Amino acid sequence: MKLYHGSNIEINMPDLSKSKPYKDFGQGFYLSADKNQAIRMAQQKTLQMMQGTPIVSEFEFDESLLSNKELNVKTFDDYSVEWARFVLDNRNMKRQHPIHHYDIVYGPIADDGVAFQLRRYQSGAISIEELVKELQYAKGITFQYFFGTPLALSKLIKL
Repeated sequence: MKLYHGSNIEINMPDLSKSKPYKDFGQGFYLSADKNQAIRMAQQKTLQMMQGTPIVSEFEFDESLLSNKELNVKTFDDYSVEWARFVLDNRNMKRQHPIHHYDIVYGPIADDGVAFQLRRYQSGAISIEELVKELQYAKGITFQYFFGTPLALSKLIKL
């Protein structure tokens, strides 16, 4: 399968040390199977950094590796209480990181709308169950792949 990464620079070899901590699934390299999503991320990154141009780097990945025993993989098929707690833990700057040791994590993206709902939960405005209910009404769930270890990155082939 093809996976895409949007940035303001071309990525030939992902470098985990350059990845930001406290993201949805932790410090790692994020990709999408949706090229349009990667384009939007590239545009957003270029605006944030105020330099470079939007660039989408393409990689090939053997998706059968998601179900073999060589890699430690966590999958979230939809928004759920488990997914919400996982994202909250990864984004929590007061926790010791990393909070997990998965090679790859697949699951929904916590975009701006989701981030708003997560903040509502953290402030006590809604319960975890209400959070998941609100997230289920989000339009166009977009999924992401997190590659968080050198072993996982070694399975990506730059196109």
